[in-house]
Amino acid sequence: MQNFQNIDSLIAAGNLDEAVERLTAMLGMVDVADADEIYFRRGKLYWRLGDRAAATSDYSKAVAINPSSPAAKALEQARDVADFFNPDLYNP
Repeated sequence: MQNFQNIDSLIAAGNLDEAVERLTAMLGMVDVADADEIYFRRGKLYWRLGDRAAATSDYSKAVAINPSSPAAKALEQARDVADFFNPDLYNP
C-alpha cells in the first residue's frame, strides 16, 4: 500500500501541518477504496491539531470505506468527547 515512512518522519519532527498536506495529496493519487488508512491517519493529525470536526469527518470517511478500520474506534471516542456534558462545569 502507501508508503507512510515520510509522513511518520514529519510527525516525529513536529511538522503536523505538512504531514496533513502530504496525506491530502496522497488522497488524490489513490482509489477511494484504498483511502481508509489515509483518512484515518489524517484524522488523527487533525485531532492533534485541535480540529475535532475535520478529524471526525475523516474518521467517518475511513469507516465508510472499511468498517473494520481502526477509525471505527476513533470515531466512537470522538463522538463520546463531543457528547460529553458536565453540568458542574457550568454551575460552580
